[in-house]
Amino acid sequence: MTHSAPSLDSRWQLYRLLSDPFRLRLLALAAEEELSVGELAELLDESQPNVSRHASPLRQAGLLADRRQGTRTMVRLADDAQSDAVVADALGAGRRLCQDEGRLVRVAEVVRARDASTREFFARPGKASEPPGLAPELPGYLCALAPLLERRELVLDAGAGDGGLLDVLAPVFKRVVALDRSEAQLGRALYRVRARGYKNVELICGEVDGEEVRRAVGDGADVVMAARMLHHAPLPRATVAALAKLVRPGGTLVIIDYGRHEDERLRDHQADVWMGFDAGELASYAEAAGLTQVRTAPIPAGYVLGGDDAHLLWQMLVAERPAQGAPGKRGQGERRSSNGASHKSNGRGGKSQSRASNHSTSKEGNPST
Repeated sequence: MTHSAPSLDSRWQLYRLLSDPFRLRLLALAAEEELSVGELAELLDESQPNVSRHASPLRQAGLLADRRQGTRTMVRLADDAQSDAVVADALGAGRRLCQDEGRLVRVAEVVRARDASTREFFARPGKASEPPGLAPELPGYLCALAPLLERRELVLDAGAGDGGLLDVLAPVFKRVVALDRSEAQLGRALYRVRARGYKNVELICGEVDGEEVRRAVGDGADVVMAARMLHHAPLPRATVAALAKLVRPGGTLVIIDYGRHEDERLRDHQADVWMGFDAGELASYAEAAGLTQVRTAPIPAGYVLGGDDAHLLWQMLVAERPAQGAPGKRGQGERRSSNGASHKSNGRGGKSQSRASNHSTSKEGNPST
């Protein structure tokens, strides 16, 4: 939800609105990062009702914008709020207050805490008493891979989890790098690799912006796959940007994730941070990362054969990193929707590796996205 620049009837009302130090702090934190009312309450050491009470007039004045995420309300500074000189000066004052009080440095901690339950969920040990069966999501993965089989030298599976997607990628690509930040999950993936006899799979425990994965992909992967990992990322836009950097010029990024939904149970069952994304939201992330030929499409419900999330809308995004010397501007590209129509759109915006061949184990990296 986006508001225009301050729309108060007279300037004195704007000065009165910005005369409260609490509101200055609130504006400064909302300018730093999109935060939930609960997160703002934690940073401001106040109750959520009090934060909402102060945020309401700022929103009505067009200084704050919000959007719903299930039962949460996410708040950010309105896009054009700083175009007003008075507001810009108020933001500076609010930042100085928050800086002096140590609130700004806590923003990163609050964002990181969003996926604490996700990390705990995926760190749980699992049983591996029998060889794993084919992933029930296999038809959905194949649907997304179908147009991408021209270049098969290297694929990166970002957020590999227990390795379900490896049953698609390893038989197709000459080399597969499987990345996950959970050692427990990679242990399950290693079991799958050994059971299948894959010799072309390299397992890395770390983050998408880590040095080890950058070394592993070199000049970039032909295809970077991110299957159902984005809704676990504290900052989805930043995660898409990091993924885009791992794609070679002329290569492709494929994201598979849920459409926006209201099923709060998945927060508990799967430690989800975000309740899906609109197709346009995913496309804007890709465009902001400098990718072009952005296409989105739903995955047919019949291709998802089971699991707690089978009832949700699954969707895919396919986007290309421009080849070196190719025309085009950052954040701009052709977006193609599921009906085939295209249009121009401006986007807004320790580590060690384990190879299946020698069955070595991996160590946890330092999470950053």
